[in-house]
Amino acid sequence: MRVTTTDPFALLWRALERPTGASSDFDLNPDYVPPADRVLRPAGVLVPFLETERGLRVILTKRSSRLKHHPGQIAFPGGKVDPGDADAIAAALREAQEEIGLDPANVEVMGDLPAHETVTNFTVTPVLGRVRAPFAPRPEAGEVEEVFDVPLAHLAKIANYRVERRWWRGQWRNYYAVPYGPYYIWGATARILRGLAERMKG
Repeated sequence: MRVTTTDPFALLWRALERPTGASSDFDLNPDYVPPADRVLRPAGVLVPFLETERGLRVILTKRSSRLKHHPGQIAFPGGKVDPGDADAIAAALREAQEEIGLDPANVEVMGDLPAHETVTNFTVTPVLGRVRAPFAPRPEAGEVEEVFDVPLAHLAKIANYRVERRWWRGQWRNYYAVPYGPYYIWGATARILRGLAERMKG
């Protein structure tokens, strides 16, 4: 992909070319030892970028408060790789269509970031996607409470990230957070975004 100086996606294209290592929920918790018998399951999430008059925006979801796992948390559209998925990219596109009504044909896959390992035993591949045209989100009933977007400029600024902690399974767990307005973006979502911000900073 040829990048021009007027391309609003230029920083993202260059960020994808920069080599970096994988990340995990344990980056800020080096003393945590995961169970030896755990099995990591592959998953894919879409990091959708939408070009607007206000600049590039990142589309995120707020999970339903009725869900058993991660209720009310901010997340990318995505999920585990199903047997019918060719790979994590296919899973991310399929889940984005199911969760927010984003047609895969309306997404230009730019590339993916190194996998992120979660405390819930997933190895998540973040897939960066350029949304070709505006669309009307259709939140999946029962799973997605809200679809919203955040300025990439806010998420690309390292100073907006902070380290916080919670008591988890008998010990303190440190994690990244990058709040925006009423939205508390934290955990794996914030860690993936911070990794992207580091790449964009170069």
